Amino acid sequence: MLSALVMSLGLAPTVAMAMPVDPLVGHFGMSQRVCTDAGPGTASCTAEVRTDPAAMSATPARGGIKPNAVGNGGAYDPSYLQSAYNVASLAKSAGGGQTVAIVDAYDDPNVAKDLSYYRAYFGLSACTTSSGCFRKVNQTGGSRYPSRNVGWAEEISLDVEMVSAICPNCKILLVEASSSSFSNLLTAVDTAVKSGAKYVSMSWGAAEFSGETGYDGHFNNAAIAFTVAAGDSGYGVDYPAASPYVTAVGGTSLNQATNTGTRNATETAWSGTGSGCSAYEAKPAWQTDGGCSGRTVNDVSAVADPNTGVWAYDTYGQHGWLIFGGTSVATPIIASVYALAGNGATAQHTYANTQSLNDVTSGSDGSCGTAYLCTAAPSYDGPTGNGTPNGDGAF
Repeated sequence: MLSALVMSLGLAPTVAMAMPVDPLVGHFGMSQRVCTDAGPGTASCTAEVRTDPAAMSATPARGGIKPNAVGNGGAYDPSYLQSAYNVASLAKSAGGGQTVAIVDAYDDPNVAKDLSYYRAYFGLSACTTSSGCFRKVNQTGGSRYPSRNVGWAEEISLDVEMVSAICPNCKILLVEASSSSFSNLLTAVDTAVKSGAKYVSMSWGAAEFSGETGYDGHFNNAAIAFTVAAGDSGYGVDYPAASPYVTAVGGTSLNQATNTGTRNATETAWSGTGSGCSAYEAKPAWQTDGGCSGRTVNDVSAVADPNTGVWAYDTYGQHGWLIFGGTSVATPIIASVYALAGNGATAQHTYANTQSLNDVTSGSDGSCGTAYLCTAAPSYDGPTGNGTPNGDGAF
């Protein structure tokens, strides 16, 4: 069906595509992963798109509220997200001069157009290539873009639009890796840093593997906030989220009742978020939980449940408005809160400022031998880390 849609849009049959795979059912709800599972030496993106008929036929209201159980017509728009995380006033005044880099694989040829539509629809200031606000480069900083890919294009649209939702004044640098191999993705990470971005968002990963510590040097820079998705397969640890040099971002189910600028929310750990105790990474000195001798995942969290998902607009092989979840949602949100704070910072900072986070105390992402590694609890826990943003004080 997706191939037929692509052909109907007149796209070249040689265009590389990733068919959505692995429908998530039961406790995950009716959603699909937008990227194929990672093979050896490769990463998979962590976006989940809602596929139930209600979600596929819904659209958000422009400049208003559609009464619904979740946000604006069934998912959250920028005003709801800013309200939930108490950054509405900061979104108006902060972030100018800051650049958030999005690192993803393959090319989204429609990203600039879709980003402009999303921002205009929700009343955000324009962010265009001509104004210098948005820039897209390949993994070495050039303009010869990689092959196209439908699944990763959805991920790209989601990522740049979540930056827009939380930090409308931020500049956005999209670095597109030639493929989803760790080699290419990490080259793109290096390019993002060399280009001057202090906030680098990575909504991708793979299950931990021996030898992963050899890649940690790409993130060993205390002046850069690297945010990494924890994964969407429930309890278990992904890399690069396990690196001690990044902020590992878990996921929550968010119920924010209003979009008036103030938090009016309940949050629980999302059943799909990754978490746990790293098998390979040493425990950083600033992490003091006693049930894991290595690096514990996660550090902080934000909305990720597709059933309390977010709106994104994508037209590369898609119909436009889509509802997304996955820790791909949470990761650029956290990167953007770092940018609102205006400091290149590491995860260590969040452990010293837990009073500026919303403590999530219920929900679970599976079964494990040490309860807090898979079950939310007061203070620190694996699925939600130290909590979700409550303004920018922890960042």
